[in-house]
Amino acid sequence: MTRRTRPPRSPKEARTFEALPPARGSRAPFAESWWGREWLRALEESSLDSGRLQRGRSYARGGAVGQVTVAAGTAAAPVQGSRRTPYRSSVQVEQLTAQQWDRLLDVIAERAANIAALLDGEMPAGLADDAAAAGVPLLPGPRDLDPECSCPDWGYPCKHAAALCYQLARLLDRDPFVLLLLRGRGERELMDELGRRNTVRAAAEATARVGAGPAAAPARPGDPAGPAFASRAELPPLPPPPPLPVHPGRGPVLVGSAAPESGVDVAALELLAADTATRAHHLLRAALGPRYAETAPPVPLTEWQDTVRLAASHPDLEVFARISSSCGRSPGELAAAVRAWRHGGVAALDVLENPWSPPAARLERERATLRAEWADGQPPKLRIWRNRWTVEGRDAQLRLGQDGLWYPYTKDGADWWPAGPPDADPTVVLTALLAV
Repeated sequence: MTRRTRPPRSPKEARTFEALPPARGSRAPFAESWWGREWLRALEESSLDSGRLQRGRSYARGGAVGQVTVAAGTAAAPVQGSRRTPYRSSVQVEQLTAQQWDRLLDVIAERAANIAALLDGEMPAGLADDAAAAGVPLLPGPRDLDPECSCPDWGYPCKHAAALCYQLARLLDRDPFVLLLLRGRGERELMDELGRRNTVRAAAEATARVGAGPAAAPARPGDPAGPAFASRAELPPLPPPPPLPVHPGRGPVLVGSAAPESGVDVAALELLAADTATRAHHLLRAALGPRYAETAPPVPLTEWQDTVRLAASHPDLEVFARISSSCGRSPGELAAAVRAWRHGGVAALDVLENPWSPPAARLERERATLRAEWADGQPPKLRIWRNRWTVEGRDAQLRLGQDGLWYPYTKDGADWWPAGPPDADPTVVLTALLAV
C-alpha cells in the first residue's frame, strides 16, 4: 500500500489492549457509539477497495487481530493472515498541533459535564461541535489516517491494516480516551492539564466575586420560577439518563406464593417475568444508544422462532424440558435450533432449517475467493449441494445464508450441528472449522 513518510514520534504515553475474542455473529456493528462510527466512516471513505475492507472486517470478527498497542498518533498490532507468521499492521493518525490542543482543552474545561462524560466512557456530541467551532477537528477525517502493513499487498488499506482499524473501532467504543491518545495526548496528561485549568478558572471566578461585592442569593426549593426565567440566565443542563444495568433482573420469585387449587403455573409465570426483564433490558440498551432513531423496529417472530429465542435466552434444563415437551419438535431438533439461534438469531435458524439455491455466479466467486485466500492455494475438496459445502473426508460443512454469511457446521452421528459464529469470508470460517 502507498506509504507516506512521517517524522518519528516520541509518545509520552502508550496503552496496550489484549486481543479481543472473535465476535459472536457478523451482523452486529463494529461501533455502536457515534464517535466509533465516525472513525469507521473516515476509514471507509479513505479506502480504494471495498473488497479489502470486507476481508478486513472478516479478519477482525474472526479474532485475527492480536494485542493492540496505542500511542500518540499511532496504533499497531500483529494480524494473522494466510501464512503462519502474523503480519505487522499499523495506522498512523494525524496529531493535533499544540495550538489546537490548547483550544480543545479550553473547550473541554468549559463544561464540567464534558469531563464527567469522558470519565464515564462517553464522548459528548456537543464537545465535537464546540471543538469544530474552535477550529479543532476532534474526529479524524479520511486524510488523517495512514494505514501500513508488512504484507506484500499494496492496497490502501490492505485487509490486515483494515482489520486493525475495525478492531480499533471496538476499542474506541469502550474508551474515548483512545481517540484522544491517537490525536496526540494520553488520559493522564489530559486530566492533569484539565485540573490545572479548572484551578486557574476557579481562582479567577473567586477573585471576580470578591470584587463585585455580595453575590445574589442562590435559588431555593419553593422559590417562584418567574424571576429565574426573567433573568435570562443559562439554565443548567439536564442530568444524564441513569446508567444501564449490566444484566437484566430475574423478576420476582413466585414459587410457593399461589395456592395449589388456584391453577396458576407459577414456574411458567416466573419464566415469563424473567424473559420480559431480558427483553426490556435489550430495548433499553438500544434506546440509550447514540443511533436509536436510525434503528429499524424489530421484526415480529413466528411462534417457532419465539420458542427457540425463549429457550436460548434462558439456558436452564428444566426450562428446556418444558419447552421441548410442548413445542411439537424433538429435543434434538430444539437443541440444534437453540445452538443456531445463539450464533445468529433468525438468520442462523433459517440456515439450519431451509436449504436454498444461491446464484451459480455467486458460488463461483466465493470458490475463487477461497482458492485465492487459502495458504497454499489448494483448499480442501468440497461437495456442493445448493447452499451447502461439505468437506470431503471430514465432518465439516459450510452453509451460505441468505444474509450473505457463511455458517460452520459439524456432524455428530447422522445430524449436522451449528458449530460457531458466521462470517462473510468462507476462508475464515473454514480455517477455524478445520482447526477445531
